[in-house]
Amino acid sequence: MKRVILVFMLLMCLLGTALALPEMDRAGNPIALKENPERIVSMAPSTTRVLTDLGLTDKLAAIDTYSAGYQPSLANLPQFDMMTPDVEKLAALDPDLIFITGMSLSGGTNPYQALRDMGIPVVEIPTSNSIEGILQDVAFIGECVGADTAPLTAGFEPMLDRIKTLRETIETKKTVAIEVAALPYLCYAGGETYLDEMITLIGAENAYHNREAWASVTEEEAVAANPDVLVTVISYLPDPVAEILGRKGWENMNAIKNKDVYLLNEEAANQPNHHILEALIELAKAVYPTVYADLTLENLK
Repeated sequence: MKRVILVFMLLMCLLGTALALPEMDRAGNPIALKENPERIVSMAPSTTRVLTDLGLTDKLAAIDTYSAGYQPSLANLPQFDMMTPDVEKLAALDPDLIFITGMSLSGGTNPYQALRDMGIPVVEIPTSNSIEGILQDVAFIGECVGADTAPLTAGFEPMLDRIKTLRETIETKKTVAIEVAALPYLCYAGGETYLDEMITLIGAENAYHNREAWASVTEEEAVAANPDVLVTVISYLPDPVAEILGRKGWENMNAIKNKDVYLLNEEAANQPNHHILEALIELAKAVYPTVYADLTLENLK
């Protein structure tokens, strides 16, 4: 009898845990969520990717325009500008919750406030500046929709352990610059970003570590930084690597002289979700191809 009672109590505890919903979003705003939401709006490509990877495509009521660009299979869904959404049309979809990022609030006002005032849960997830923060964001999304995200992030711990072991064999540390916007508006990943953390993890040094998170620089500053490896994560040019290699006045930069210029998968690198693991592997192989030659997701299984 005691065993039956203990089993019952354990089941109740597990059930209670499964049904627990977040009461605050990742920005600290109070939220009141419904269990098992059926109509979800995602206003960020990174969040949309998490939801589709969880198998919740059929629950998406609308997405932002960028999400459609990354996932053409979603193009038939209603689409909204993440910065200036049509609030009335969004409300007419009768969503159970709406995911947004801090980017939507960068203009100084909250274009979703009217929806909050209507009682629609608007869930804010600011862009995290660390891998750990991103993993917490992914888990939080799962909690909001009642889904287990553990399978999505299972590879992180063994991969990070593997990288830490391999980087001990590195004899010469390289400097790396990750370009997130090309000429004429040069911008690089600086300190306090997850891209900066990724550079450090593989045993290299970020040429812009001591700059602001997203460092806007002049051409003169970029050339003076003189990184050993230059990585780009942009996709709006036909051949971003060729564009960098052909820049006039950049010929003496180490990365240009040695043709150590590489393109990372823009979707994996720029969207803060579990797919940054793929970008981390690409980065490691680009910077230290010999050290990380055998580094793949498959060889962890």
